[in-house]
Amino acid sequence: MDSALSLDSQIQKLQEKTKAANLPPELSEKINGMITLLSASLKQGGGSFISYEGISSYIDWVVSLPFNKETTDILDINSAKTVLDKNHYGLESVKNIILEYLASIILSMKNNSEDKVIRAPILCLIGLVGTGKTTLAYSIAEALGRKFERIPFGGMGDARALRGQSRAFADAEPGAIIKKIVNAQSKNSVILLDELDRVTESARSDIMGVLVELLDPEQNRAFTDHYIDYPFDLSHVLFIATANNTTNISTAVLDRLEIVQMPSYTDLEKETIAKKYLFPKIRQGAGLAENQIVIDEGLWPAIIRPLGFDSGIRSLERTIQGICRKSARLIVEGKSPQGVHITNENIKQFLPV
Repeated sequence: MDSALSLDSQIQKLQEKTKAANLPPELSEKINGMITLLSASLKQGGGSFISYEGISSYIDWVVSLPFNKETTDILDINSAKTVLDKNHYGLESVKNIILEYLASIILSMKNNSEDKVIRAPILCLIGLVGTGKTTLAYSIAEALGRKFERIPFGGMGDARALRGQSRAFADAEPGAIIKKIVNAQSKNSVILLDELDRVTESARSDIMGVLVELLDPEQNRAFTDHYIDYPFDLSHVLFIATANNTTNISTAVLDRLEIVQMPSYTDLEKETIAKKYLFPKIRQGAGLAENQIVIDEGLWPAIIRPLGFDSGIRSLERTIQGICRKSARLIVEGKSPQGVHITNENIKQFLPV
């Protein structure tokens, strides 16, 4: 008797969860049919815990999809410029391209308020490691007031990682696209497709095939994840891509991308970024108060190029992290309890070798 009551309670919870989600009618009807079959099967002793768990998990994913949820866009180009200037020093040519791109989107949104489909080409930021590609993508999301999600393509070896796996398989789950949409809880989020050129060679053609559909606003209106097995409209999503180069990106995908070449930072730009952005943030992260570490002004060129030229700021960031951590250790060990003063005489012991 208790078992029957427990079963009825579990089935009822699934029904209530489905009803409360306000799903599209066809999908709601499909799930209700699954629940009815599950209930009949379990009552006749033909079901199993695994089948209940499978359907319950499926319903959890489906009801979490934001079919009707969107954030309100900030359609203000001056605000967008402020965000880009706040988050990025230099890169004027790239920021101008992004502002022109956003201006086109803003104008389109204002003139077609009912149709929020983004038909502009997908921006693809091309550049070496540390040139600011990922943070620029985040700034675009911040400028528009949208949720931001990132899908790393480095080492991706199966298209199912993007599109999901059929529920016919025991370990099935949705692909990265649906997972990020659920996490964002917004159907107009900004999704970064990071390092498109770094997928494995064996899966490249299949993954590029999914990307062709994903990046086409006419096709992605009804993107079907193999696990969800129901179309989801991705045409309101703003996709942004990054890559180190275009060599391993298929021609069909390149046709849907607008390539933006990331320039290398000059030494002067790196010095400003180091002093105004990186050093204060890293110093604080290392637990150092402002008066506990002082770096003589003339030492920054040596800090910027401890091991030679680097186009990005990733190495510079690691160098400053090393300086701050070594300073923190000297203070904690009592070797320099009042703080650390880095001068031309002692700079070498703080730099990478």
